[in-house]
Amino acid sequence: MLLAEYKSKELLTQYGLTVPPGKRARSADEAEAVCAALNAKKYVVKAQISAGGRGLAGGIKFAATPSSVNDEAAKLLGTTLVTEQTGPSGETVNVVYVEAAEDLAAQHFIALTLDPETGAPLLLASAQGGVEFEQRARMDADAVQSAALTGPDTDAQIAEVLSRIGIDDPTASSMIAAGLQAFTENDMTLLEINPFAKTRDGRWLVIDAKVALDPAAAFRRPEFEGILAEQQLSATEAEAQKSNINFVALEGNLGVIVNGAGLGLATNDMIVDADGRPANFMDIRTTATSFDIARGVELLLQDKSVKALLLNVHGGGMTVCDTVAEGVAFAYSRSDRTVPCIARLAGVNADWGNQILKDRKVPVENFTDMSAAVARAVELAGGA
Repeated sequence: MLLAEYKSKELLTQYGLTVPPGKRARSADEAEAVCAALNAKKYVVKAQISAGGRGLAGGIKFAATPSSVNDEAAKLLGTTLVTEQTGPSGETVNVVYVEAAEDLAAQHFIALTLDPETGAPLLLASAQGGVEFEQRARMDADAVQSAALTGPDTDAQIAEVLSRIGIDDPTASSMIAAGLQAFTENDMTLLEINPFAKTRDGRWLVIDAKVALDPAAAFRRPEFEGILAEQQLSATEAEAQKSNINFVALEGNLGVIVNGAGLGLATNDMIVDADGRPANFMDIRTTATSFDIARGVELLLQDKSVKALLLNVHGGGMTVCDTVAEGVAFAYSRSDRTVPCIARLAGVNADWGNQILKDRKVPVENFTDMSAAVARAVELAGGA
């Protein structure tokens, strides 16, 4: 679950991180009224969307007067902002964030995520932040320093990483340490501060922030229940979320049914490599029942552009193959559309799952090899 900038900053300020004064607005007049409370020399008007890349896409505007803030907010609100991260459909700007513009002396990139090898928080830092950071990072692999934060003395580890990018200030280190506390206590999967900036008068500020919360931990965080409702999800994606399925609609014709985000990404990559076009990204959560899975499959069967389904499941842990197969079979029994299904089941109860699909008359072809399954699914969907 991605938080908008203003929500990310609200959360971080609770842990002592400092942000420029600002407030959200849903209309141009409300944005102008915010200026009276800020009483700044210059203002920034920022489109509030979940994706990054706003600056290069025209989603961040500077304004010298309250009336100019009104004009810039009016131009942004209601528009569709397309960035590198939104995809071609973009995101609609329903909220803007008006904040005091700061005179910055230095801008850095700071992020916390999870180390894929150890599961520990991973600190990423770069001496140069700002709107062009991602382009620079792609061109220079050495632009970003990193370290997994483990053991009792994470403060020292943070200070050491920051020193590598030219920050030798205890105040800055303390703020990032507070960010680590926010990261761990709120089940974040990402905390990105770009830029983490020093003003010309010596203050350290979080100029922009992006927070991603782990949806699988939502049961521990009832205070975040309202966030999902405010996200700009399509009706299909929102329905899938209710059924314990992480789902992102894409523009292809091959429906993908997968358990696990990593396997889901790998499957979609293999489809693209085989000249296919995935219709979605799917991650069946460990808490999903067979009825939840059935609802997710029904959403794919209802999509007339989907010409075939690829079922790629590795059974284990709390999600076993027969549970997924039961959900797929139930979805087919309730649907008025019958599209071919390619199934590659491995792990716990794989044979049982294949038998369920056969017994329930699902139009399935079974494969044991993932590459072969992907190739056949792409062929049936009309690709390759």
